[in-house]
Amino acid sequence: MPALNKKINNFTDSVIRRMTRIANQHDAINLSQGFPDFDPPVELKNALQEVAGGSIHQYAVTWGAPNFREALAAKQSKFMGIKIDPEQEIVVTCGSTEAMMVAMLTVCNPGDKVVVFSPFYENYTADAILSGAEAIYVQLQPPEFNFDPAELEAALKQGAKALILCNPSNPTGKVFSRAELQVIAELAAQYDIFVITDEVYEHLVYPPYQHNYFAALPGMFERTISCSSLSKTYSITGWRLGYLIAPANIIAAARQVHDFLTVGAAAPLQEAAVTALNFKDDYYQQLQQLYLKKRDFFLAGLDKLGLKYTVPQGAYYVMVDISDFGFANDLDFCEWLIKEIGVAAVPGSSFFKADINHLIRFHFAKKEATLAAALARLAKLQEKLSLRNKK
Repeated sequence: MPALNKKINNFTDSVIRRMTRIANQHDAINLSQGFPDFDPPVELKNALQEVAGGSIHQYAVTWGAPNFREALAAKQSKFMGIKIDPEQEIVVTCGSTEAMMVAMLTVCNPGDKVVVFSPFYENYTADAILSGAEAIYVQLQPPEFNFDPAELEAALKQGAKALILCNPSNPTGKVFSRAELQVIAELAAQYDIFVITDEVYEHLVYPPYQHNYFAALPGMFERTISCSSLSKTYSITGWRLGYLIAPANIIAAARQVHDFLTVGAAAPLQEAAVTALNFKDDYYQQLQQLYLKKRDFFLAGLDKLGLKYTVPQGAYYVMVDISDFGFANDLDFCEWLIKEIGVAAVPGSSFFKADINHLIRFHFAKKEATLAAALARLAKLQEKLSLRNKK
């Protein structure tokens, strides 16, 4: 038989989703893959029920149902502070995963170079490989996960075509300051690159930090492809509704790519989601307060257990240091944690290009009772580690 596509040999399956499968096998509490265990807003569920009983069950317009794009443009125009044209500057996709892939395929030719901050969401490496691009990694330095402008410029000097910016960051929870974004913007203009942003956690930013949209910086809209989704904001990760926002000339090309990848996002789900896009400002304020409470509850529990971590500024992840636990690598520890403690995490090495094996990622997008149960199981960690290390 002929060989399969050789690109497949350059990346593995998703480590995050692999941890979920192992967690399910051992009935572990899943703090690995970032999805809530609570329902979306009742208004959204009711809208879906109403749509299901209606007649919207066929293809929507390939790049998004008009009423969905109009509602999305109104919401994002308000939050981003720039006027977005729903007819020419939006593509609706099957989740932000497709949005990122569309963005990469739209701007990158085979052999082009793309700058990626490390640690990074694991899909970015696969996106680069599948689009034929070469990733150049710039390190975010723990524990604050700041970057060195000189290192970033050195990467851009290698002939980069684009840069991927995840803000707030998965997995670190870092929120890039306006000053940091301005540095990136000045270098993007100087080296004439595209900036592809992943902003799915745009509404999950904790005081005193603030989210600044890169596309809204002076002169940046023309070179920015803003990718996001409804998944995290409305607790509907299974609906797979994402989007790109960019200038009309980029969107025209992105629509061609999107059309032949997935044709279009689910029409009934777009119709129902218009309800959420029309929520008032107090919804987003309550969402932030909800996750701030979850963050503080979970971090207080980690403090009681004596675990070391970096306080997340945004998103719903926390990086925990396991360097004192006596494991050869973080993957071994995460598998042991699932089987012996009953809690699932993600090995940090899956997010880093550098040889880093002492960090794991938990998420706290769970009911408080779920987080309390996870912390109760983690309370047995030191005892279990002591028994293991004596063997």
